[in-house]
Amino acid sequence: MTERRKQPTVYPLRMPSSLKQAVREVSRRDGTSINQFVTTAVAEKLSAMRTADFFAERGSQADIDAARRLLRRRGGQPPEPRDQLDETKV
Repeated sequence: MTERRKQPTVYPLRMPSSLKQAVREVSRRDGTSINQFVTTAVAEKLSAMRTADFFAERGSQADIDAARRLLRRRGGQPPEPRDQLDETKV
């Protein structure tokens, strides 16, 4: 089976010249192209939005009463050996 390479799509992007100049300066300092900088910025924004959606969805399924019961439960038991941190690796 041959590996398919994703072909880049050309997208003409309009932005204020002051913003483009700022991106040019930052990408130059970062050692990347403007295209790579913008692509990474878009990917980071999408990731943040998807993460927010994920936690909103998970939060909507939360059982708040069960969580409060868990937080109010009686504690005081030492952790089991498998749950303890190895102090030499901390």
